[in-house]
Amino acid sequence: MLKLFRITGKNIFWGIIIILIMSNSGIPSQKFSEIVRVDTRWIEFDYVSWTIDTIWRKAAQVSLGVQRYMDESQQERVVKDYFNLISQQRELKDTINTIYADPTIANPELMAAPYLADQRVVQQDLKHVGYLFEAIMQSQVSYTTSVSKLGYLQQPIPPVQYHTTSMPYALIVSPRNEIRQDADISLLPELTLDQIVELEKRVEERLDVSALVVQVGGVGVYPTMVMETSNLNWLAEVVSHEWIHNFLTLHPLGMLYNQTPELRTINETTASIAGKELGNLLIEFFYPALKPKPVVETEEITAMASEDNSPPIFDFRAEMRETRVTVDAMLAKGKIEEAEQYMEERRQIFVSNGYNIRRLNQAYFAFHGAYADQPGGAAGEDPVGEAVRTLRSQSDSLAEFVKRIAWVTSFERLQTILRN
Repeated sequence: MLKLFRITGKNIFWGIIIILIMSNSGIPSQKFSEIVRVDTRWIEFDYVSWTIDTIWRKAAQVSLGVQRYMDESQQERVVKDYFNLISQQRELKDTINTIYADPTIANPELMAAPYLADQRVVQQDLKHVGYLFEAIMQSQVSYTTSVSKLGYLQQPIPPVQYHTTSMPYALIVSPRNEIRQDADISLLPELTLDQIVELEKRVEERLDVSALVVQVGGVGVYPTMVMETSNLNWLAEVVSHEWIHNFLTLHPLGMLYNQTPELRTINETTASIAGKELGNLLIEFFYPALKPKPVVETEEITAMASEDNSPPIFDFRAEMRETRVTVDAMLAKGKIEEAEQYMEERRQIFVSNGYNIRRLNQAYFAFHGAYADQPGGAAGEDPVGEAVRTLRSQSDSLAEFVKRIAWVTSFERLQTILRN
Protein backbone atom coordinates (compact mmCIF):
# COMPACT_ATOMS: atom_id res chain seq x y z
CA MET A 1 0.00 0.00 0.00
CA LEU A 2 1.31 3.41 -0.93
CA LYS A 3 1.26 6.11 1.73
CA LEU A 4 2.26 9.75 1.69
CA PHE A 5 4.22 11.74 4.23
CA ARG A 6 3.73 15.48 3.90
CA ILE A 7 6.69 17.82 3.59
CA THR A 8 5.59 21.43 3.92
CA GLY A 9 6.98 24.08 1.62
CA LYS A 10 8.48 26.07 4.47
CA ASN A 11 10.97 23.27 5.11
CA ILE A 12 12.85 24.33 1.99
CA PHE A 13 14.48 26.78 4.42
CA TRP A 14 16.52 23.87 5.69
CA GLY A 15 17.70 23.24 2.17
CA ILE A 16 19.29 26.66 2.04
CA ILE A 17 20.98 26.01 5.39
CA ILE A 18 22.37 22.72 4.14
CA ILE A 19 23.74 24.34 1.00
CA LEU A 20 25.86 26.53 3.22
CA ILE A 21 27.11 23.52 5.16
CA MET A 22 27.07 20.78 2.51
CA SER A 23 27.96 17.21 3.33
CA ASN A 24 31.58 16.18 2.90
CA SER A 25 30.59 12.86 1.36
CA GLY A 26 32.11 12.71 -2.09
CA ILE A 27 33.48 16.28 -2.06
CA PRO A 28 37.26 16.57 -2.45
CA SER A 29 39.39 17.76 0.46
CA GLN A 30 41.55 20.84 0.03
CA LYS A 31 44.99 19.57 1.05
CA PHE A 32 46.79 16.92 -1.01
CA SER A 33 43.95 17.22 -3.51
CA GLU A 34 45.30 20.61 -4.61
CA ILE A 35 48.49 18.92 -5.78
CA VAL A 36 46.52 16.30 -7.70
CA ARG A 37 44.25 18.94 -9.23
CA VAL A 38 47.04 20.08 -11.54
CA ASP A 39 45.82 17.21 -13.74
CA THR A 40 42.08 17.61 -13.15
CA ARG A 41 41.13 21.30 -12.94
CA TRP A 42 39.55 21.43 -16.39
CA ILE A 43 37.56 18.21 -16.04
CA GLU A 44 36.17 18.61 -12.51
CA PHE A 45 32.48 18.49 -11.72
CA ASP A 46 30.90 21.84 -10.80
CA TYR A 47 28.93 21.17 -7.61
CA VAL A 48 28.00 24.81 -7.08
CA SER A 49 26.22 25.23 -10.42
CA TRP A 50 24.55 21.83 -10.11
CA THR A 51 23.32 22.58 -6.58
CA ILE A 52 21.96 26.04 -7.41
CA ASP A 53 20.15 24.73 -10.49
CA THR A 54 18.70 21.74 -8.61
CA ILE A 55 17.62 23.66 -5.53
CA TRP A 56 15.52 26.03 -7.66
CA ARG A 57 13.82 23.08 -9.34
CA LYS A 58 13.24 21.43 -5.98
CA ALA A 59 11.80 24.64 -4.56
CA ALA A 60 9.23 24.67 -7.35
CA GLN A 61 8.53 21.00 -6.76
CA VAL A 62 7.93 21.53 -3.04
CA SER A 63 5.81 24.64 -3.52
CA LEU A 64 3.50 22.82 -5.95
CA GLY A 65 3.33 19.68 -3.80
CA VAL A 66 1.38 17.82 -6.49
CA GLN A 67 2.12 14.43 -4.91
CA ARG A 68 0.14 15.39 -1.81
CA TYR A 69 -3.07 15.43 -3.85
CA MET A 70 -2.55 12.05 -5.52
CA ASP A 71 -4.29 8.92 -4.31
CA GLU A 72 -2.54 5.56 -4.11
CA SER A 73 -3.54 4.41 -7.59
CA GLN A 74 -2.22 7.64 -9.13
CA GLN A 75 1.06 7.25 -7.28
CA GLU A 76 1.35 3.66 -8.47
CA ARG A 77 0.79 4.87 -12.01
CA VAL A 78 3.57 7.46 -11.73
CA VAL A 79 5.98 4.83 -10.38
CA LYS A 80 5.07 2.42 -13.19
CA ASP A 81 5.38 5.13 -15.88
CA TYR A 82 8.76 6.21 -14.52
CA PHE A 83 10.30 2.76 -14.70
CA ASN A 84 8.72 2.08 -18.10
CA LEU A 85 10.39 5.25 -19.42
CA ILE A 86 13.71 4.17 -17.89
CA SER A 87 13.42 0.84 -19.75
CA GLN A 88 12.49 2.57 -23.02
CA GLN A 89 15.43 4.93 -22.71
CA ARG A 90 17.88 2.07 -22.18
CA GLU A 91 16.47 0.08 -25.10
CA LEU A 92 16.75 3.09 -27.40
CA LYS A 93 20.30 3.80 -26.24
CA ASP A 94 21.33 0.20 -26.88
CA THR A 95 19.73 0.26 -30.33
CA ILE A 96 21.48 3.51 -31.28
CA ASN A 97 24.84 2.23 -30.03
CA THR A 98 24.40 -0.98 -32.01
CA ILE A 99 23.65 0.95 -35.20
CA TYR A 100 26.74 3.13 -34.85
CA ALA A 101 28.93 0.13 -33.97
CA ASP A 102 27.82 -1.98 -36.95
CA PRO A 103 30.44 -1.64 -39.73
CA THR A 104 27.98 -2.95 -42.34
CA ILE A 105 25.70 0.08 -41.97
CA ALA A 106 26.77 2.68 -44.55
CA ASN A 107 24.81 5.60 -43.13
CA PRO A 108 24.31 5.12 -39.36
CA GLU A 109 23.15 8.74 -38.91
CA LEU A 110 20.20 8.17 -41.25
CA MET A 111 19.27 4.80 -39.78
CA ALA A 112 19.55 6.04 -36.19
CA ALA A 113 17.57 9.27 -36.82
CA PRO A 114 14.11 7.91 -35.87
CA TYR A 115 15.49 6.27 -32.75
CA LEU A 116 17.23 9.49 -31.76
CA ALA A 117 13.93 11.35 -32.21
CA ASP A 118 12.17 8.80 -30.00
CA GLN A 119 14.98 9.13 -27.45
CA ARG A 120 14.47 12.90 -27.22
CA VAL A 121 10.75 12.40 -26.60
CA VAL A 122 11.39 9.80 -23.91
CA GLN A 123 13.98 12.03 -22.24
CA GLN A 124 11.50 14.91 -22.14
CA ASP A 125 8.76 12.68 -20.71
CA LEU A 126 11.21 11.25 -18.21
CA LYS A 127 12.14 14.73 -17.03
CA HIS A 128 8.53 15.56 -16.11
CA VAL A 129 7.59 12.16 -14.70
CA GLY A 130 10.94 11.92 -12.94
CA TYR A 131 10.39 15.01 -10.81
CA LEU A 132 6.99 13.73 -9.73
CA PHE A 133 8.46 10.31 -8.97
CA GLU A 134 11.23 11.94 -6.94
CA ALA A 135 8.61 13.83 -4.91
CA ILE A 136 6.82 10.56 -4.15
CA MET A 137 10.05 8.79 -3.20
CA GLN A 138 11.11 11.72 -0.99
CA SER A 139 7.77 11.57 0.79
CA GLN A 140 8.13 7.85 1.33
CA VAL A 141 11.68 8.11 2.69
CA SER A 142 10.47 10.92 4.97
CA TYR A 143 7.69 8.71 6.30
CA THR A 144 10.18 5.89 6.90
CA THR A 145 12.56 8.15 8.84
CA SER A 146 9.63 9.36 10.93
CA VAL A 147 8.49 5.83 11.75
CA SER A 148 12.10 5.03 12.66
CA LYS A 149 12.09 8.06 15.01
CA LEU A 150 14.94 9.75 13.19
CA GLY A 151 12.99 12.96 12.64
CA TYR A 152 11.97 15.83 14.88
CA LEU A 153 8.25 16.49 15.37
CA GLN A 154 7.64 13.86 12.67
CA GLN A 155 9.79 15.77 10.18
CA PRO A 156 13.19 14.65 8.87
CA ILE A 157 15.85 17.30 9.43
CA PRO A 158 17.03 18.18 6.89
CA PRO A 159 14.05 17.41 4.62
CA VAL A 160 14.64 14.51 2.24
CA GLN A 161 15.64 15.98 -1.12
CA TYR A 162 17.37 14.09 -3.93
CA HIS A 163 17.70 14.35 -7.68
CA THR A 164 18.48 11.68 -10.26
CA THR A 165 21.31 12.88 -12.44
CA SER A 166 24.36 11.85 -14.43
CA MET A 167 26.82 11.01 -11.69
CA PRO A 168 30.33 12.46 -11.57
CA TYR A 169 33.26 10.12 -11.51
CA ALA A 170 35.59 10.19 -8.50
CA LEU A 171 39.37 10.17 -8.80
CA ILE A 172 40.70 8.32 -5.75
CA VAL A 173 44.38 8.65 -4.86
CA SER A 174 46.28 6.51 -2.34
CA PRO A 175 49.96 6.20 -1.44
CA ARG A 176 51.59 3.11 -2.91
CA ASN A 177 53.21 2.01 0.36
CA GLU A 178 49.93 1.88 2.32
CA ILE A 179 46.22 1.90 1.70
CA ARG A 180 44.89 5.36 2.56
CA GLN A 181 42.64 7.76 0.69
CA ASP A 182 44.56 11.00 0.27
CA ALA A 183 42.38 12.58 -2.41
CA ASP A 184 38.85 12.27 -3.75
CA ILE A 185 38.20 14.58 -6.69
CA SER A 186 34.88 14.62 -8.54
CA LEU A 187 35.14 14.59 -12.33
CA LEU A 188 32.78 15.24 -15.22
CA PRO A 189 30.40 12.34 -16.00
CA GLU A 190 31.11 12.72 -19.74
CA LEU A 191 34.67 11.37 -19.48
CA THR A 192 35.43 8.47 -21.82
CA LEU A 193 37.36 5.39 -20.77
CA ASP A 194 40.46 6.37 -22.72
CA GLN A 195 40.48 9.76 -20.94
CA ILE A 196 40.07 8.02 -17.58
CA VAL A 197 42.94 5.61 -18.24
CA GLU A 198 45.19 8.44 -19.39
CA LEU A 199 44.37 10.50 -16.28
CA GLU A 200 45.14 7.61 -13.93
CA LYS A 201 48.43 7.00 -15.69
CA ARG A 202 49.42 10.68 -15.62
CA VAL A 203 48.66 11.12 -11.91
CA GLU A 204 50.48 7.93 -10.96
CA GLU A 205 53.60 8.77 -12.95
CA ARG A 206 53.78 12.38 -11.76
CA LEU A 207 53.17 11.74 -8.05
CA ASP A 208 54.26 8.09 -7.63
CA VAL A 209 50.87 7.15 -6.18
CA SER A 210 48.06 4.70 -6.82
CA ALA A 211 45.09 6.22 -8.65
CA LEU A 212 41.69 4.97 -9.69
CA VAL A 213 38.66 6.64 -11.26
CA VAL A 214 35.43 5.09 -9.94
CA GLN A 215 31.75 5.53 -10.65
CA VAL A 216 29.67 6.49 -7.62
CA GLY A 217 26.00 5.77 -7.05
CA GLY A 218 25.23 8.78 -4.87
CA VAL A 219 26.77 11.93 -3.44
CA GLY A 220 25.67 13.52 -0.16
CA VAL A 221 25.46 17.15 -1.29
CA TYR A 222 22.07 18.81 -0.83
CA PRO A 223 19.86 17.92 -2.59
CA THR A 224 21.64 14.59 -2.83
CA MET A 225 22.73 13.22 -6.18
CA VAL A 226 21.56 9.71 -7.11
CA MET A 227 22.33 7.63 -10.19
CA GLU A 228 19.51 6.69 -12.53
CA THR A 229 18.34 3.12 -11.99
CA SER A 230 15.46 0.77 -12.68
CA ASN A 231 16.04 -1.05 -9.38
CA LEU A 232 13.59 0.34 -6.82
CA ASN A 233 15.15 -1.60 -3.93
CA TRP A 234 18.57 -0.12 -4.68
CA LEU A 235 17.10 3.35 -5.11
CA ALA A 236 15.31 3.24 -1.74
CA GLU A 237 18.58 2.23 -0.06
CA VAL A 238 20.74 4.86 -1.77
CA VAL A 239 18.33 7.77 -1.23
CA SER A 240 18.18 6.75 2.45
CA HIS A 241 21.97 6.36 2.59
CA GLU A 242 22.57 9.85 1.25
CA TRP A 243 19.96 11.38 3.56
CA ILE A 244 21.86 9.86 6.50
CA HIS A 245 24.93 11.75 5.26
CA ASN A 246 22.87 14.95 5.28
CA PHE A 247 21.66 14.17 8.80
CA LEU A 248 25.21 13.51 10.01
CA THR A 249 26.42 16.77 8.48
CA LEU A 250 24.47 18.56 11.21
CA HIS A 251 26.47 16.59 13.81
CA PRO A 252 30.19 16.19 14.61
CA LEU A 253 30.65 12.90 12.74
CA GLY A 254 29.52 14.43 9.46
CA MET A 255 31.35 17.71 9.99
CA LEU A 256 34.59 15.79 10.56
CA TYR A 257 34.12 13.51 7.53
CA ASN A 258 37.54 14.20 6.01
CA GLN A 259 39.41 14.65 9.29
CA THR A 260 40.84 11.10 9.42
CA PRO A 261 40.47 7.86 7.41
CA GLU A 262 38.82 6.28 10.47
CA LEU A 263 36.12 8.96 10.64
CA ARG A 264 35.40 8.56 6.94
CA THR A 265 34.97 4.81 7.43
CA ILE A 266 32.72 5.37 10.47
CA ASN A 267 30.63 7.83 8.45
CA GLU A 268 30.27 5.65 5.35
CA THR A 269 29.66 2.47 7.33
CA THR A 270 26.98 4.20 9.41
CA ALA A 271 25.26 5.49 6.26
CA SER A 272 25.47 2.03 4.67
CA ILE A 273 23.95 0.28 7.67
CA ALA A 274 21.20 2.86 8.16
CA GLY A 275 20.54 3.18 4.43
CA LYS A 276 19.95 -0.55 4.09
CA GLU A 277 17.61 -0.66 7.08
CA LEU A 278 15.61 2.38 6.00
CA GLY A 279 15.50 1.18 2.39
CA ASN A 280 14.23 -2.26 3.40
CA LEU A 281 11.61 -0.65 5.65
CA LEU A 282 10.44 1.59 2.81
CA ILE A 283 10.02 -1.41 0.50
CA GLU A 284 8.12 -3.25 3.22
CA PHE A 285 5.76 -0.29 3.75
CA PHE A 286 5.12 0.80 0.18
CA TYR A 287 6.18 -2.02 -2.19
CA PRO A 288 5.79 -5.29 -0.25
CA ALA A 289 5.81 -7.34 -3.45
CA LEU A 290 9.45 -6.26 -3.96
CA LYS A 291 10.57 -7.33 -0.48
CA PRO A 292 13.72 -9.48 -0.91
CA LYS A 293 13.43 -13.14 -0.07
CA PRO A 294 15.46 -14.44 2.88
CA VAL A 295 19.06 -15.14 1.90
CA VAL A 296 20.15 -18.76 2.13
CA GLU A 297 23.17 -19.07 4.40
CA THR A 298 26.50 -19.60 2.66
CA GLU A 299 27.08 -22.85 4.54
CA GLU A 300 23.82 -24.25 3.20
CA ILE A 301 24.70 -23.27 -0.37
CA THR A 302 28.17 -24.80 -0.03
CA ALA A 303 26.68 -28.01 1.33
CA MET A 304 24.22 -28.18 -1.57
CA ALA A 305 27.03 -27.61 -4.08
CA SER A 306 29.20 -30.35 -2.55
CA GLU A 307 26.32 -32.83 -2.63
CA ASP A 308 25.86 -32.55 -6.40
CA ASN A 309 29.62 -32.38 -7.10
CA SER A 310 29.39 -28.80 -8.36
CA PRO A 311 32.53 -26.65 -8.22
CA PRO A 312 32.93 -24.49 -5.10
CA ILE A 313 30.99 -21.24 -5.28
CA PHE A 314 33.20 -18.17 -5.62
CA ASP A 315 32.68 -16.03 -2.49
CA PHE A 316 33.45 -12.48 -3.60
CA ARG A 317 33.60 -10.94 -0.12
CA ALA A 318 35.77 -13.70 1.30
CA GLU A 319 38.15 -13.59 -1.67
CA MET A 320 38.36 -9.79 -1.56
CA ARG A 321 39.04 -9.88 2.18
CA GLU A 322 41.87 -12.37 1.64
CA THR A 323 43.30 -10.13 -1.06
CA ARG A 324 43.18 -7.03 1.15
CA VAL A 325 44.77 -8.79 4.14
CA THR A 326 47.57 -10.16 1.97
CA VAL A 327 48.22 -6.78 0.38
CA ASP A 328 48.32 -5.04 3.77
CA ALA A 329 50.90 -7.57 4.97
CA MET A 330 53.05 -7.11 1.86
CA LEU A 331 52.96 -3.32 2.08
CA ALA A 332 53.83 -3.44 5.77
CA LYS A 333 57.03 -5.26 4.76
CA GLY A 334 57.80 -2.69 2.06
CA LYS A 335 57.04 -5.11 -0.79
CA ILE A 336 55.24 -2.57 -2.96
CA GLU A 337 55.95 -4.02 -6.42
CA GLU A 338 55.16 -7.54 -5.23
CA ALA A 339 51.85 -6.35 -3.78
CA GLU A 340 50.91 -4.61 -7.02
CA GLN A 341 51.75 -7.70 -9.05
CA TYR A 342 49.71 -9.83 -6.64
CA MET A 343 46.71 -7.48 -6.96
CA GLU A 344 46.81 -7.77 -10.75
CA GLU A 345 46.91 -11.56 -10.51
CA ARG A 346 43.96 -11.50 -8.12
CA ARG A 347 42.07 -9.10 -10.39
CA GLN A 348 42.31 -11.61 -13.20
CA ILE A 349 40.85 -14.29 -10.92
CA PHE A 350 37.92 -12.01 -10.05
CA VAL A 351 37.33 -11.29 -13.74
CA SER A 352 37.41 -15.00 -14.62
CA ASN A 353 34.68 -15.52 -12.02
CA GLY A 354 32.40 -12.88 -13.49
CA TYR A 355 33.47 -9.77 -11.52
CA ASN A 356 34.63 -7.27 -14.11
CA ILE A 357 37.07 -5.22 -12.03
CA ARG A 358 39.01 -2.90 -14.35
CA ARG A 359 41.83 -2.13 -11.90
CA LEU A 360 42.63 -3.57 -8.48
CA ASN A 361 45.15 -1.41 -6.64
CA GLN A 362 45.74 0.52 -3.42
CA ALA A 363 43.26 3.23 -4.46
CA TYR A 364 40.58 0.58 -5.04
CA PHE A 365 40.89 -0.61 -1.45
CA ALA A 366 41.14 2.95 -0.11
CA PHE A 367 37.75 3.73 -1.65
CA HIS A 368 35.79 0.50 -1.24
CA GLY A 369 37.27 -0.38 2.14
CA ALA A 370 35.42 2.49 3.83
CA TYR A 371 32.05 0.80 3.24
CA ALA A 372 32.34 -1.80 5.99
CA ASP A 373 28.71 -2.50 6.86
CA GLN A 374 29.36 -6.22 6.34
CA PRO A 375 32.31 -8.32 7.56
CA GLY A 376 35.07 -9.08 5.09
CA GLY A 377 35.31 -7.56 1.65
CA ALA A 378 37.64 -4.71 0.72
CA ALA A 379 37.96 -3.56 4.34
CA GLY A 380 40.02 -6.63 5.25
CA GLU A 381 40.78 -6.71 8.96
CA ASP A 382 40.15 -3.00 9.54
CA PRO A 383 38.68 -2.78 13.09
CA VAL A 384 36.77 0.45 12.42
CA GLY A 385 33.92 -1.11 10.49
CA GLU A 386 33.61 -3.88 13.04
CA ALA A 387 33.29 -1.29 15.83
CA VAL A 388 30.46 0.46 13.98
CA ARG A 389 28.66 -2.84 13.41
CA THR A 390 29.11 -3.71 17.09
CA LEU A 391 27.54 -0.43 18.18
CA ARG A 392 24.55 -1.13 15.93
CA SER A 393 24.13 -4.59 17.48
CA GLN A 394 24.28 -3.06 20.97
CA SER A 395 21.64 -0.42 20.13
CA ASP A 396 17.97 -1.16 20.70
CA SER A 397 16.89 0.72 17.59
CA LEU A 398 18.24 2.32 14.44
CA ALA A 399 17.47 5.77 15.85
CA GLU A 400 19.45 5.08 19.01
CA PHE A 401 22.41 3.86 16.94
CA VAL A 402 22.44 6.82 14.53
CA LYS A 403 21.93 9.45 17.22
CA ARG A 404 24.73 8.00 19.37
CA ILE A 405 27.28 7.62 16.63
CA ALA A 406 26.46 11.06 15.19
CA TRP A 407 28.39 12.60 18.10
CA VAL A 408 31.51 10.49 17.63
CA THR A 409 34.58 12.62 16.96
CA SER A 410 37.26 9.92 16.67
CA PHE A 411 37.74 6.17 16.49
CA GLU A 412 39.01 6.29 20.08
CA ARG A 413 35.75 7.94 21.14
CA LEU A 414 33.79 5.16 19.43
CA GLN A 415 35.84 2.55 21.29
CA THR A 416 35.15 4.33 24.57
CA ILE A 417 31.40 4.25 23.87
CA LEU A 418 31.60 0.51 23.20
CA ARG A 419 33.41 -0.12 26.48
CA ASN A 420 30.85 1.80 28.56
